[in-house]
Amino acid sequence: MVLSRIVSILCITLGLLLPTTAARAQRAETSEALERLRDVLEPVVQDGVLAGVSPILVVSARPAFESTRSWFPTAAVVALGDAVGRANLRACEACMNPRATMREGAFVYASGTLSLAEIVAIDTDMRGAAAPAMAAAWIDETDGGIAVRIISLTTGRILFAENLDGQLTSRVRSARTFRFTDDLERRLRGESLTHVALDIGVLPGQHVSLDILDQFGDRNLDLAGVSVSVVDPFLGVGGAYYRVIPEAFNLTIGAQALVAIPTAAGNALGLEGELIDPLLTGVLVARWPIPNSGFGILATASTNGTLTIGFSLLNVSFLPVLP
Repeated sequence: MVLSRIVSILCITLGLLLPTTAARAQRAETSEALERLRDVLEPVVQDGVLAGVSPILVVSARPAFESTRSWFPTAAVVALGDAVGRANLRACEACMNPRATMREGAFVYASGTLSLAEIVAIDTDMRGAAAPAMAAAWIDETDGGIAVRIISLTTGRILFAENLDGQLTSRVRSARTFRFTDDLERRLRGESLTHVALDIGVLPGQHVSLDILDQFGDRNLDLAGVSVSVVDPFLGVGGAYYRVIPEAFNLTIGAQALVAIPTAAGNALGLEGELIDPLLTGVLVARWPIPNSGFGILATASTNGTLTIGFSLLNVSFLPVLP
């Protein structure tokens, strides 16, 4: 009897705690998604389709859960205001409530989704002498975060539409798929993103090489191609691979693998040993591009024991046969 009562109490307690825990988790996911909204919208507002689009009419900020009903509408409007500028927002309270109108002598009560024509009419009635709204925004809470839509009120064009969560996993996954498809189509068309870098290391050792690189991969951060060396090693030919690190001011780090042509030719002729340089030389290369210029700071270290600091000419244009 006592055991059954204990079990009943535990079941009731778990039943009360689980909804609370789920609500807290959902609120955290929603809050994180709202925090990411500014990061996602900022480039679209500054240089994209939302540049100059103002004011934006907030048509709906709809929560998905009873536990978020009291705070989500305000939090959503604040997040959107932080992203596009609060002075560019206009609230449409009438859009969020059921509407009662007179049409052709009839009293009409309506609720649900508004048409763009109805939104424009409501904005005209309430804005007074202010400028007409250029776009309308909907922000809805979802299981994983938020869903955002911004639509032009003049053309009906969808300016922005995204499902966002705290980690932006859906956005990252979609962007990765798009980049892969775009890169594949570009290569099938025979187009390439080619870079040319002339490296000149002067102190304390010397290193001079020319890289012809193709840009590819995730976020186009990978560079690979052919490398030709004049010094360290002398007359070396091989391949190179680099990775761009945007978080470090686009620092490029990678390596060259070079075969010394004189030594290879000597070995082919039966001459033993190194003529000038070892047959194979590896060179670690770091380039830091100088902003708003075609130059970069260079640092190299080779397996021949040579360390250099110098400069790079990036995307040189004095070679007419190269893009």
